[in-house]
Amino acid sequence: MAGTMGVPCWMDLLTSDVARAREFYGRVFGWTAGEAAAEFGGYFMFMADGAPVAGGMPIMPGMDFASDAWGVYLTSPDAQATLAGATARGATVRVPAMAIADLGTQAVIDDPYGARTGIWQPEAFAGFGLIGTGRSGTPAWFELHTRDYKPSIAFYRDAFGWAPKVVSDTPGFRLTAIEDDRQAVAGIMDATGYLPAGEGPRWDIYISVDDTDKTLALAADLGGQVTREGTDTPFGRLGGATDPMGARFMVVSGGNAG
Repeated sequence: MAGTMGVPCWMDLLTSDVARAREFYGRVFGWTAGEAAAEFGGYFMFMADGAPVAGGMPIMPGMDFASDAWGVYLTSPDAQATLAGATARGATVRVPAMAIADLGTQAVIDDPYGARTGIWQPEAFAGFGLIGTGRSGTPAWFELHTRDYKPSIAFYRDAFGWAPKVVSDTPGFRLTAIEDDRQAVAGIMDATGYLPAGEGPRWDIYISVDDTDKTLALAADLGGQVTREGTDTPFGRLGGATDPMGARFMVVSGGNAG
């Protein structure tokens, strides 16, 4: 099965507390958690209305680079070739290209500026399907926050075949996006003005919800922390939180984030 080159196709969670993460995201997004697969290091899937929407796995011994965090995977028709092209442009290999049964081929890099980015070459498993449907509990948007804004745009253009489109280019709001089927699905944000000192670039996931404020309140009640109160924007009402273990996520209601 093929997907559009460079478009996000999957997201997964590295967590230090699998049991709590399964319960937390089940309550917050209405997801159900599948059984952990021992042959895949305890990897499991979250489902939204019976369809795969995200993965999760425990942080394993030896994962010194890992912390509680969500990650995004970009589609590639040839993971090995994409990996080679990315490393030739300055990326670092975190996980070399490897077949995951008959599902597809996975690889993980740090881009040249330090953002962890997955690569997925779909075979039997294409990922979560469409982005930005607005259906509660499904992905709405993916966004890379980086101080290296223009070089990052060039990297993802050249390594992942992105066709970047400028959304905004003002001193306080620089955002470049990519589209899939004429709909914006992911972007790169100039985070120079707000990333804390010492914090590297990161991908943020955005999940559609019915009510941003209620979702944030529920996340806080379940031990998470609100990082951005609900705010009305041209893209919908946005807010942000962490789960109880510290993994960041964003939510949006009343529109698409992109």
